[in-house]
Amino acid sequence: MMQRRLFVLAGAGLLAACDKLPQLASSTPAFKAVDITGADYGSGLSLPDQNGKTRTLADFKGKLAVVFFGYTQCPDVCPTTMAELAQVKKALGADGDKVQGVFITIDPERDTPEILKAYMGSFDPSFVALRGTLEQTAAVAKSFKVFYAKVPGKTEGSYTMDHTAGSYVFDTTGKLRLFTRYGSGTEALQADLKALLATA
Repeated sequence: MMQRRLFVLAGAGLLAACDKLPQLASSTPAFKAVDITGADYGSGLSLPDQNGKTRTLADFKGKLAVVFFGYTQCPDVCPTTMAELAQVKKALGADGDKVQGVFITIDPERDTPEILKAYMGSFDPSFVALRGTLEQTAAVAKSFKVFYAKVPGKTEGSYTMDHTAGSYVFDTTGKLRLFTRYGSGTEALQADLKALLATA
């Protein structure tokens, strides 16, 4: 009889523990983007910005840094991504000041500091563009697991760039949290940034 009573009590304890599981799960936001919390991608990032100042991820602590690899002559993915980020930043109102767009060029041969400055200004003057040497660019892209490659154009010397189409979101403490796929839309990005700011 005593053994049966202990079994019933133990079972009740398990049920109580199970009841707590949904509560624990609900404390973690359900992101629209891919949750990559814990990944150490890009931890050694250090590149000059469009004004010649060397930047690291530590410079963006206190803000949500949204990092995107692209190039200014990109016909669709890059301008769409940057325009959507600018739109979301504006839609967040006062919280938009806590969002930092970071554009890393994969085409430093053509993307001069002057071109990058104008390109960022066409979306949001607060956005930062980073430009390294060919070797630095390759190293940083590798640290983020980003793929990119030159694709020869129709005329001699012309080319486009194939590249990973997605953004990396770092929280206000500088930890990598999300990978947002291209085409997810502004609503999904805004919801995720709001969720990260709410847990800051």
